[in-house]
Amino acid sequence: MDMEIEQEGNYNKPKKLKNFMSIKTLLILIYCIFLSVGQISGVLLVRIYYLQGGKRKWLQSSLLTAGFPIFILPIYISYVKKKTNNNNIRFFVTPKLAIFSAILGILFGICSYLYTIGASYLPVSISSLLSSTSLAFTAIFAYFMVKHKFTHYSVNAVVLMMLGSIILGLHMNGDRPIGESNGQYTLGFVMTIIGAALHGFINAGVEYSHVKAGVVVTFDLVMQIQFLISMFSSLFCIVAMIINRDFQAITREAEEFGLGQRKYYMILALTAISLQSMMIGCLGMIYCSSALLFGIVNALLVPIQQIFSVIFLPESFNSDKWMALAMCLWGFASYFYGEYKDSMTNKVTKNKHATLPDQV
Repeated sequence: MDMEIEQEGNYNKPKKLKNFMSIKTLLILIYCIFLSVGQISGVLLVRIYYLQGGKRKWLQSSLLTAGFPIFILPIYISYVKKKTNNNNIRFFVTPKLAIFSAILGILFGICSYLYTIGASYLPVSISSLLSSTSLAFTAIFAYFMVKHKFTHYSVNAVVLMMLGSIILGLHMNGDRPIGESNGQYTLGFVMTIIGAALHGFINAGVEYSHVKAGVVVTFDLVMQIQFLISMFSSLFCIVAMIINRDFQAITREAEEFGLGQRKYYMILALTAISLQSMMIGCLGMIYCSSALLFGIVNALLVPIQQIFSVIFLPESFNSDKWMALAMCLWGFASYFYGEYKDSMTNKVTKNKHATLPDQV
């Protein structure tokens, strides 16, 4: 009888595992949609803001995480559900995770500011290509922080993406707005690269905090971590806005905005929603999968951003950008193939060493 119960339990384990994997796959898909919609629309809206006369960089930086209070809703619903089911109510975030979240939140604020400088001086078609190098930086930092192995495929991807950035840097003519100096264009270029490097470090850092969490990673934990990181990032940017007197300048800037005062506030609101959607997708994908998967999806969005920037903004796509894009996609394909080949090799190895219970 005991043997039958044990066999039934063993039979149900694969089914439970399959259900868990299905839920996890669904969550990854949802986060991917959030990331895609948020990143494409958010970047375009930020660029429109600057093209129409906007100048406040810390204001735009704060919009990346300004929608963080939205996380209170799913956290509260989860709390009420657990209380109704008489489950043990406890906050999953440990002191160590809270400290990690605070540090990562401040770094997110700095990273957002660096990207904002780039967006204010560079066309979307260039800034998005440069931002995609965060995949290369993520691979480098993930190697040191969470022990992801380097292969010749990943090394090839890093080299190709860096070469693409160099090509763009050597040919800086193109969609530069009227009145923008070489110094401003170069500053935007350099700040975007530094922002991509910091972004790569943050991606690996989020996964590192996941590894060091000491608790089971659940939906509740992901929501709480996202709330804390976004909150600390927003507080950091708000302090910078106060020091920079951005709040006093908003009304005046709205009156002078090229599309009118009402559309000024509309663009700010839509930017906040889009960038918060991107933030949810970013952190959600890292916690449900890995920082490298997020980097891969992020790199895949680059050509889509190029298409939208040419359609909706006064930008062209010259031969230098095509070459840089080709290198970016080549690097992505190389990295993706290497990860796929490595996962297949690991699966074969596990199957070879697996031992059935009745063979013991």
